[in-house]
Amino acid sequence: MLKACDIHGRDLKTLEQAPFAVVPLGSFEYHGPHSPLGTDIFLADGFANLIDSSFGGAVFPTVPYTACPGKTNKYKGTIPIRPSIIQEYLIDITMGIIEQGIKKIILLNAHDGNMGVSRTVAEYVTGKHVDANFLLVNWWQMVDINAAAEIGFEGTKGRGHGGPYEMSAVKAFRPDLVDVDAEDEEFKEVQPLSSYPYILVEGTPKAWDGYTGLIQQISYEKGKKIVEKATVNMNALIKNWLEN
Repeated sequence: MLKACDIHGRDLKTLEQAPFAVVPLGSFEYHGPHSPLGTDIFLADGFANLIDSSFGGAVFPTVPYTACPGKTNKYKGTIPIRPSIIQEYLIDITMGIIEQGIKKIILLNAHDGNMGVSRTVAEYVTGKHVDANFLLVNWWQMVDINAAAEIGFEGTKGRGHGGPYEMSAVKAFRPDLVDVDAEDEEFKEVQPLSSYPYILVEGTPKAWDGYTGLIQQISYEKGKKIVEKATVNMNALIKNWLEN
């Protein structure tokens, strides 16, 4: 993949000719005692670098700071941006990319709190530029949630903030930065309220201390499986998007 930061001023046509742009979206947020504050940055960067280079896209710098939910704002280490600010900021970024001549943009997201703002920004910008086209990709959704046993999780699907699914993926990219101690507290999954999709917003969720999950099941091997599955599915999605 072409790195937008590496383009010289004299070579701007190379950037203009890119069929699409990738804007990775991260956060600077507490993910538990076992996890780096840059968890979402490493994931956004990591998956952006795994997009098939034959597609010819251009990767722009990862957005490191964003809005964070109330449930992590109270933990030191989290640096939240007001939602209205990150919305305006992301509008300016994407409008700037479109003005470079690139009309197709992937918002490659690694932070749950970016989901709403990504949709809002995409809807707004496509209203201003009717020829613009956004693909919103949340990396964690690129693996079937029912693949937990196949990945190697026992008695858990592994999902959740700072949990074994997310942190195993981080460990696949940066094995040096995920460190679970034997005394780190674990949290069993809370029974869902319904089998149908819903959104529950809580300042202090159950089974939670700035992170959740059976974190003793975090491993590099599971992370490699997660990243491999997510990468295959992500690239298939992008290929279909570009061809349609």
